[in-house]
Amino acid sequence: MPIISPIKTIVQGAATGEILSSTEPLSFWGGVCQKTGEVTDTQHPLHGENIKDRILVLPSTSGSPNGSLVILELLINSAAPAGLVFLNEEEIVTTGVIIAQTLLGRSIPVFRVNESQFNNITHHTHLATAARGLVADVAPFPPSDAVPPNRSDPDTQTQNGNNVRLSYRDRGILNGDYSIAAAHAMNILIQYARLRGMRELVSTYRTHIDSCIYTGPASLLLARTLLDQGADFAVSTTLSSTFDEQRCLRELGVDTNVALEADGLVDVYVAMGGRASKDFRGTSQFGGPGGVVYRNSFDRGRTQRYPALIDICIALTGRRPVAEVVETAGPNPSLCIDVRIESVIELTNALYPLLGYAIGKVAADQIPLITGLETTTPTTTDLQAFSAAFATTSSAPQFYLAGHSDNAAQSSPADLRRVRLGADKLVSALDEFTTATDATVGLVSLGNPNFTAKEFRRFSQICAGRHKADSVEMIITTSPRAYAEASASRTLQAVEAFGAKVYTDPCWSMRAESAIDPAAGNIMTNCAKYALCAPGMARRGVHYGSLRHCINAAETGRVASGLRERLLGLQCEQ
Repeated sequence: MPIISPIKTIVQGAATGEILSSTEPLSFWGGVCQKTGEVTDTQHPLHGENIKDRILVLPSTSGSPNGSLVILELLINSAAPAGLVFLNEEEIVTTGVIIAQTLLGRSIPVFRVNESQFNNITHHTHLATAARGLVADVAPFPPSDAVPPNRSDPDTQTQNGNNVRLSYRDRGILNGDYSIAAAHAMNILIQYARLRGMRELVSTYRTHIDSCIYTGPASLLLARTLLDQGADFAVSTTLSSTFDEQRCLRELGVDTNVALEADGLVDVYVAMGGRASKDFRGTSQFGGPGGVVYRNSFDRGRTQRYPALIDICIALTGRRPVAEVVETAGPNPSLCIDVRIESVIELTNALYPLLGYAIGKVAADQIPLITGLETTTPTTTDLQAFSAAFATTSSAPQFYLAGHSDNAAQSSPADLRRVRLGADKLVSALDEFTTATDATVGLVSLGNPNFTAKEFRRFSQICAGRHKADSVEMIITTSPRAYAEASASRTLQAVEAFGAKVYTDPCWSMRAESAIDPAAGNIMTNCAKYALCAPGMARRGVHYGSLRHCINAAETGRVASGLRERLLGLQCEQ
């Protein structure tokens, strides 16, 4: 019965339970059912397992920052793990636990161990917290045996803000001089800053909230709790969720109670001083994690990637934690990924999400310099799709794409570690995107990132004189701005004449199974994020392809034969 010590306590608490472990990071968003705790990611080794009441042991998490919303729902639904043990730094789910503990009084312990300790734990079946650390065994522990580990590491004491430089106003907010909600928000920001090793907060004068999406009862409970505690946004704040979106939820056929609660969530954030923006992303049509990565990589942005709900804390305090390396001239890459593909057959615009996903997987938390694509001619839409896919597998805030990022050449240390990426990685990515077991298609889903005006024009050119099959539903989600542009140019009418339904919705991948016609079978998409989320969130098989392939599938109700074979024809450069 080995004692595993010393460990780093991230969130204090006592727990005991059966170990559920994997050497693969897990994405909670789209990978875990927030109602039951079942692992729904069909590509993950833990697929079909349930994390409820077990000690979940992982290297880290992956995927969308919205994973912090999922752990919040799991805690409220009593479907969360008994405790979390990570090998590497983890911020997404841990932040969700910190927020649930601070605002809702729900929590589980979170620990970090070294590689030797991680391997030791995975060779046992049960784990319990103890005064000296963690105890692993091959037999269950009585719940009464679990006690919180002693906290000998002063760096884990977060309540007083040690090691994070606070201004006089910060301390006033923390002491409750403004509101209880603002004090809690400041406390969360300090804990998050310490989790990330950030040492200061800086002022911001406007912010945009992506976390105001309705994900379940916990998201509404959290917002109402903040409002009851006197929440009032300290800076100009726009909201991703718009009143048009709520209308669209009802048109999509989402459960009436869910649509009403989503309406209520928007009302609460508006009552705090938020403004439902005319576009989902405030000043940009492309938001979320992919939007941050895109702007940092191509528009010289210097934006941190934060887990969901941190943006709400920033709005309540007017302060945000920063890493100096992002705030200055921009970080140097720590890895060079050399793409070696001799030719690309057929897939055109479908190539970029595959590449972004595969490269993000290799990069993990490192900022990469990407070479080998200098002669390609991607459109802005292609680069946005690349960035969105990269953000699903990498936690890095940006990348440098040689030949396309303005400052790639100036940010290229000569001694970078180099990794070659060939067509085999794209084939692996396609395998993960493709979960359908037959060629039929019942729903074609487009618009994640939101469909742009250029994509509407491209769609109208491809679909001229054609019409989708009656057996296939086709849904496109776009922003109000792109919708207006497409309507003015008459391309929207051509798309709707083909049979597509167009909605102004911030993110189709956020919609659960209730938004999809029960009769619809397999889904086809050109969106990397939705291809990954749909099997778990919509419980459907997925086909992946280019915009043209999606239109063809909508017309025939089937995926064209040979589509996969054409991708497999890619050759790695020798």
